[in-house]
Amino acid sequence: MARCDICQNESDHCFILLVGGRPATYDSLECAVHALAPTCDCCSWQIAGPGIERDGFFFCSPFCADQGDIPSFAAIA
Repeated sequence: MARCDICQNESDHCFILLVGGRPATYDSLECAVHALAPTCDCCSWQIAGPGIERDGFFFCSPFCADQGDIPSFAAIA
């Protein structure tokens, strides 16, 4: 049995991914996404799909990419 690095669940179904050359153990894709997915620079949602990159920023959707006046985006723009 292995233990998930995120939720600490022990399971026979854990899998190991090499992250930066180091092994990381997860028991589900949800835990892997939680650990590895980038977050939207607008709403902080984790981007599990393709997302949008614009001017070096990452967004979860076209809506977030077009929001230049919201506080979380304005702070980094």
